[in-house]
Amino acid sequence: MLSQAGGNRLTEPLRSHVHDLPAAWRELLRGALETPSFAALERFVDGCVARGMAVYPREPFRVMQLVDPQDVRVVIVGQDPYHGPGQAHGLAFSVPSGVRCPPSLRNIFVEVAREFGGQPRAFDNDLTRWARQGVLLLNTSLTVADGQPASHARKGWEAFTDAVITQVARDPSPKVFMLWGGHAQAKRALLPADGSHLVLTANHPSPLSARRPPAPFLGCGHFSQANDWLAAHGREPVAWL
Repeated sequence: MLSQAGGNRLTEPLRSHVHDLPAAWRELLRGALETPSFAALERFVDGCVARGMAVYPREPFRVMQLVDPQDVRVVIVGQDPYHGPGQAHGLAFSVPSGVRCPPSLRNIFVEVAREFGGQPRAFDNDLTRWARQGVLLLNTSLTVADGQPASHARKGWEAFTDAVITQVARDPSPKVFMLWGGHAQAKRALLPADGSHLVLTANHPSPLSARRPPAPFLGCGHFSQANDWLAAHGREPVAWL
C-alpha cells in the first residue's frame, strides 16, 4: 500500500516515465509524445515538482504498465487523479488497498454488486485486478497537484490521452468504451461510428449525479452489458468482482 504520508508523490522527471513505457505503447504513441504540446506539459509538470509542490501520482503511466495495447478489452474514462496524499496510483477511479473508498468508486462497486452479487464494502479498492484483465482505466489528465482538483487540466494531458483513446479505438479488436458523465462522453467523437466497438454512456458515478436523470449510473447495467458484448464477439468477459 502507498504511504498515507504522501508516498504516491511524483518525484522523477516526466520524461523518465515516458522512457519506462512498454515498447508497444511508446511506438503507438510516438507522434503524441513528440509534439510541442507534450514538451510543454513536461516543462509544466517538472516545474511543479522542482518547486516542491506535491504532484500525484508517483507513476502517471501505471495503467499502461499493466495493460498492453493489444490486450485492451474495456476502456473506462475518468477525469483527473485523486488529489489527496496516498490516493491516486495511476488507475482511474482506483485507490490502493486499505485506503478509504472514494464516493464514486463506492457507487461503482454498488453497481457491480447489483449486477453480479457480493458486498460492495468487501471489494478491494485497488482496481489493478481489472487492469490486468485488459481494462484501461484512463484519466484524461494523468497528474494533479495536492488539494487542487483539475489543476493539471488544459496543460497538455488531454491531447495525449485523446491520442491514447484514438489509437486504441483504431485497433479493430472489439472493445467496450464506458463513458460516464459529460466530460467522458465528449470523447465519443474520437471513436468510430461503425459499430466496431460498444459505447456505453451514463451519468458520472459521483453521488451528485449517480441517481439523476437522464441516464442514472446506478442501474445502468454497463458491466454485464460489456461482458455479454465481449462474449458475443469472441473475447473473454471481465471478472468484475
